[in-house]
Amino acid sequence: MLVVFFLYKHYTYICFMEKEHQIFGIRAIIEAIQAGKEVDKVFIQKEISGELMKDLMKVMKRANINFSYVPVEKLNRLTPNNHQGAVATISPIGFIDLEHLVESTIESGAKPLFLILDQISDARNFGAIIRTAECTGVNGIIVQKAGSAPVNGDTVKTSAGAVFNVPICKVEHIKDAIFYLQGSGIKTIAATEKTDQNIYDLSLNEPLAIIMGSEDRGINPSVLKIVDEKAKLPMFGTIGSLNVSVACGAFLYETVRQRS
Repeated sequence: MLVVFFLYKHYTYICFMEKEHQIFGIRAIIEAIQAGKEVDKVFIQKEISGELMKDLMKVMKRANINFSYVPVEKLNRLTPNNHQGAVATISPIGFIDLEHLVESTIESGAKPLFLILDQISDARNFGAIIRTAECTGVNGIIVQKAGSAPVNGDTVKTSAGAVFNVPICKVEHIKDAIFYLQGSGIKTIAATEKTDQNIYDLSLNEPLAIIMGSEDRGINPSVLKIVDEKAKLPMFGTIGSLNVSVACGAFLYETVRQRS
């Protein structure tokens, strides 16, 4: 009974949190973006037009806000209120600046371990990765603003709350973040099957950033060209790949093993 009660309470908290971090209405969303709120994504009704919608599009473009066109039924499921054809989700966390994250980690005396997620778009995968990252002592997670999963109720629930403990950076371009990390003395390793090198043959006992790719496309080829190392996990079955959160856990725990 205690467990059921906890799960029930946890579930109601998640639902409440998600509603608290929604904005509906075109003008309200414009004002939120202009006020500097952490808007993760905007859902816009298909085939909607008007001057106010044009203003919203301009504001989103300037702020590089991720958006998608959806049927009105999707918006009606998100909120029963008068959404005017637009609903936005706001992150329940604040994001940290990349330079500040790297400098503060180095100054703390810790051996840096960062995780770069190249457009992982599924919120549950994102949450599972954050949970593993917290358990393995990752100093921070770096994601790209466009194309990445939002921090929403699913993310918080799947991460078991770890999303509130691991610093997360949002950057304009993954490649710029990699160049900055390399310039800071941090080795970058891409998790990819497009290599003959096994993760267990690499030295991970140094300042490190591990890069994981999206669920369907993997790591962008332009990113693979600039990393320091590429590594894969050995596969013995007939299926050629693992779920990205599982693969990420294997990479991180091999790092923990080598550093212990």
